[in-house]
Amino acid sequence: MFHSALSALTFSSGEFLTITEGRGVSGAWSWAFAGGEQTWSPGFYRLLGLVPNAARANYDLLLSLIHPEDRHRMPALADVRQGHVPREVSARVIRPNGTLRTLSLTMEVRFSADGRPVAVSGMALDVSDREQLAQVRHEERRRRGALYLTERITTFSVGLDLVRDLPFEVAQVHGLPLEEICIDPYLLIVPEERKAFQAMAGEQIERRTFFQGIAHERLANGELWHFRILTMPVWDPEGTYLGRCGLKYPVRTGARLPAALHAGLEQCVTGPHLRAARALLDWSMMDLAQASGLSHSTVRRLEEDSEHRGSRSRLHAVEALRKAGIRFVAMDDGTLAVARN
Repeated sequence: MFHSALSALTFSSGEFLTITEGRGVSGAWSWAFAGGEQTWSPGFYRLLGLVPNAARANYDLLLSLIHPEDRHRMPALADVRQGHVPREVSARVIRPNGTLRTLSLTMEVRFSADGRPVAVSGMALDVSDREQLAQVRHEERRRRGALYLTERITTFSVGLDLVRDLPFEVAQVHGLPLEEICIDPYLLIVPEERKAFQAMAGEQIERRTFFQGIAHERLANGELWHFRILTMPVWDPEGTYLGRCGLKYPVRTGARLPAALHAGLEQCVTGPHLRAARALLDWSMMDLAQASGLSHSTVRRLEEDSEHRGSRSRLHAVEALRKAGIRFVAMDDGTLAVARN
């Protein structure tokens, strides 16, 4: 009986539903008004935290599991019968065990030849992770904004189109439009330093190498601040260039590198850095291979720069050197120095 109801879902194939339901992220339901038959797929039961077929499919039961604050988003029973349903609704569900999930529910009404609603069917997707990710990103933007307002410190990213992702508060503090700053952040630098700084930064961006520079910037209130700006390339594990990440902070502030920038800095470690670090430790290539869990041939490729920048092997080698007391230090001229504790 359920398969006949499922076949009425024209917006998704049965094969697709089988795959997604098997992964616990979707479910389907239908309601034929004439006979009053309501059907839920096993996946829909599981999304609601119910054992499949242990409870009778019923719209009132569904409404009872919707979070009280979201119930107004769901159509009333009378509205469903009249075919007045939204195309898509996002609502939280409180499962019987107390866990909370966010579902995206789509609804589709079927009409008879004379225009009477005869059935409604729908599909549900668990979008909890997407909602949580959106909340995390919102909190991160809020935190970044507050940090720039209070300490004039911010992290940022640079896409392949060279457009910067900066918090709105940067524009607020400097009194310039955010859109213009994201496209041309050098507008923040005082005119007498701007051209030289842009040329130096542009060269390192073009070469996809680490960059660090210092510049004076004018705030909207007229104050002149001295900032240190770092950017570094980011690569994925397959060696694909993703763009850059960066940090900006007042020179008088000792800001610590965020985790994302630490990873970017380590990807900037090249063969000469590794050889210099080994020399400071009096290590052979075999010593580094054993300490990092890599093969001798992999260490050789790293030191010959024949291993791509995003290689996890590079990160393993750098971590082993750090544990042995080596530090990779970003210098004011943009070079990466090697030191030993």
